Amino acid sequence: MTNETELSFEAAMAELEEVVNQLERGDVPLEQAIELFQRGMKLSQLCNHKLEQVERKIEIIVEEDGAYRKQAFGGMEEEGGVSL
Repeated sequence: MTNETELSFEAAMAELEEVVNQLERGDVPLEQAIELFQRGMKLSQLCNHKLEQVERKIEIIVEEDGAYRKQAFGGMEEEGGVSL
């Protein structure tokens, strides 16, 4: 298994899907099932963390774009009352 900090979102999701598939088959010994479950939880947390980071970046970009538009157009409005 790869170091979690090096995993991309897509790689973590693919590994998580494989873990889920193995657990759903139900043919793994109990100890291995527990290890797979723990790995799945870590992968799930990693994916969630990466999604939160991307969400924050998008929010910043949208806020910066909104501020830029207001500054560039001096708060002007388009016809029909829609702000730029």
